[in-house]
Amino acid sequence: MSGKGENRVKEKKVIYYTDELNDEFSTAQITPRVIDGNYRYFRGRLWDFCSLAVQNVLTMPVKVLYSKCKFHLKYVGREKLKECKNTGYFIYGNHTQPFADTFIPSVANFPKRNFFIVHPNNVSMPGMHTFVELCGALPIPGDFEGMKNFVRAVEEKIRKKYSVTIYPEAHIWPYYTHIRPFTAVSFQYPVKLSCPVFCLTNTYRRRGKSRRGVNIVTYIDGPFYPDETLKPKARQQELRDRVYRQMEVRSRESDCEVILYRRAK
Repeated sequence: MSGKGENRVKEKKVIYYTDELNDEFSTAQITPRVIDGNYRYFRGRLWDFCSLAVQNVLTMPVKVLYSKCKFHLKYVGREKLKECKNTGYFIYGNHTQPFADTFIPSVANFPKRNFFIVHPNNVSMPGMHTFVELCGALPIPGDFEGMKNFVRAVEEKIRKKYSVTIYPEAHIWPYYTHIRPFTAVSFQYPVKLSCPVFCLTNTYRRRGKSRRGVNIVTYIDGPFYPDETLKPKARQQELRDRVYRQMEVRSRESDCEVILYRRAK
């Protein structure tokens, strides 16, 4: 009898990790392309028009329907983004969905255009890289010349009053309900540009008594501004710490774990 009862219990997946900063649990196996000084971050007006159409017109209904149907997505604090509707800003989020993370920020701040700083893997999929680039991907380069162009591209997006989303945890941990440690490196951009920052924290909630899925409640906090009384490096670290603390607070709103993460012994 006990055996039958145990068979009815759905076993949760367990993932063992060793390094919170560098372990990657995405199932996609992609060979990244080389992003160097030859990569085109600037492609002219026609490209920009097509990118706008893909980002904010053609794909937006799909983004909204997918988020509602699969996750019953709800935003808390979305109205805070309106405080900076007339300026560019950065959004920092926890990286827990391979697909949904590409549009949760974009839906939140629509109609403002949103761009993503991404790993080269994201623009290396055969037959898909052009579409991903049109959707707003800004891949991180691997050499000095590429980095100069990349920084110019990020600065241009902010200057045009768009938003730029960064996942400072860098690696995807699906359905993870805590905030992993991350460095202050990516906070150099808002510090250099003296622009506001928001943080976006995805939390996971039980869907009634059903085991078939979970709901995502996304908390948006900010704006946070760099502390101009500090030196640049200290300013960068202090801004990172403020964002991290707020994301940690919000992450405690999760009330279920789809996947159990355990540190390997």
